[in-house]
Amino acid sequence: MSLADRHITALMRQLATQDVVELIHPFAEWQTFGALAYIAECYGFRYADVRLVGKHRIAHIYLVRDDSPQAQQRAAANRSAFPDPGPGRPVPGMYLGSLTPVPEAQPDVDLITTLIRYDAAGAAANRKQLLTMAWAFPLLFLLLAVVTGKYAVILPVAVLTPVFVLVSLRINATRRARLAERLTAAGCTPVRDESGRERFARPVPHTA
Repeated sequence: MSLADRHITALMRQLATQDVVELIHPFAEWQTFGALAYIAECYGFRYADVRLVGKHRIAHIYLVRDDSPQAQQRAAANRSAFPDPGPGRPVPGMYLGSLTPVPEAQPDVDLITTLIRYDAAGAAANRKQLLTMAWAFPLLFLLLAVVTGKYAVILPVAVLTPVFVLVSLRINATRRARLAERLTAAGCTPVRDESGRERFARPVPHTA
């Protein structure tokens, strides 16, 4: 069984038994998550959020059941057209045996992928926390230098730490701005969620 088949099998198992689906594939590319989310949306779910979990910031992608009439109608149509998705069998919007979108599904997969990347970039850059680190760590290193007397070794680290953090914030902000431009061009609307995070609401998916 190919890796794509394993991903699809695991996804379909969750879709059949759960109202909230969690995708965790540590080495998967963003496009893979976008393709899996697209398939899920064909069966009555919708992309909800992404969280970066643990020390290694592994992406957890969350999908929730969509009870809207349009989503349920789309799900019924796809269950009729693709009644037994899995290894060696077709799934909506993908070439057989792969997670490569067919041309008509590519725009929707790209849009979902961009949404996931935008949310992930926001999760990766907790600006308040990183700014606190940028100034707290140099003070800690300065204190350590005073205690140990190793100024030549520790002071450069104290200086470089805030520079590194601020440059990382700038790079992430630039990347996120580019993703926001793509989402706006695709007709998505900027919103703030219940926790105050900047996100995008997209047009109703056209998957069928």
